[in-house]
Amino acid sequence: MKALVKTEPGYNKMKLLEIEKPVPKDKEVLIKVIYTGICGTDIHGFKGEYDRLKTPLVLGHEFSGIVEAVGEKVTEVQEGQLVTSETTFATCGECESCHNKEYNLCLNRKGLGSQVNGSFAEYVLTREESVHILDDKISLLAASITEPIACGVHASLEKAQVEKNDVAVIVGPGPIGLCLSQVLKSVEAKVIVVGITQDAERLKTAKELGADMVIDSLKEDATALIKEFTNGKGADYCFECSGAAPAIKKIFDYLKQKGTLVQMGVFAKSLNELDMNSIVQREMNVIGSRSQKPSTWHLTLELMRQGKIDAERLITKIYPLDKWEEAIEQVMAGDEIKVVLQPNKE
Repeated sequence: MKALVKTEPGYNKMKLLEIEKPVPKDKEVLIKVIYTGICGTDIHGFKGEYDRLKTPLVLGHEFSGIVEAVGEKVTEVQEGQLVTSETTFATCGECESCHNKEYNLCLNRKGLGSQVNGSFAEYVLTREESVHILDDKISLLAASITEPIACGVHASLEKAQVEKNDVAVIVGPGPIGLCLSQVLKSVEAKVIVVGITQDAERLKTAKELGADMVIDSLKEDATALIKEFTNGKGADYCFECSGAAPAIKKIFDYLKQKGTLVQMGVFAKSLNELDMNSIVQREMNVIGSRSQKPSTWHLTLELMRQGKIDAERLITKIYPLDKWEEAIEQVMAGDEIKVVLQPNKE
């Protein structure tokens, strides 16, 4: 099968190769990949900035497709079903996180596209527990970005537990931020999306998708506008989705006393400046939100089934797998919202 392989650490080091098609065993499921989204972490991997990758490796972890074959111990998933999958391929099964089904926190977790081969290929192998059969109301194209939507659901509804009329600021109108904005609007929160001038089209999209306010922080005083919107109080929550170091330097200025910062974006470097005095003096809360867990996926797919998330609206370019270089260039240029690869036709 054709697969896009990160052959070794470093910038790029990726090749479209012919590799052996996996054969599912035990509780494994082989999926024929129809669509697979390019994520920000894939770009970190492309640039050689993501040290969790175990090369040689097929990148990609956002995908949908058709069940091609199943292992002999699979009981619920059948050949021919339209599916998507969580990114967890294997865990230790013994730690506290595994017992709580918080597989995203298992220290021995192996993830698709990071420790085992992912979805930038004609076929991907996953485990039955991670597979979700699609409702008729969810298209394969929409389902291909269930994973980034689920990241927003986990951060806002499971970690932060945002409620109706809470004010939430999203910093970074990329795919994660735009997915998150729809999740927040699904619970009737007030949403403010903050970006920079080059995000003009994305900010426009955020507004069209229901954001209450959008702000270009290079042209406007974001702090003043947020304070005005909240009658001088500040926002209840701020979700940092950009992973850009400059974005966090004044991020507590957007929040009220005892407000909550939810860090979602992955930074190129581990150490970044953060206003520690604000945390102490204003009793701020800081929450990390990593990926998602099984309960998140059920909630996410239900929101999609109900039509509360317009996933296809965020997908602005589709490329065949052999045009992967152009696709990655488009993602890095920032001109598109969400770019997906299509290894196989529906």
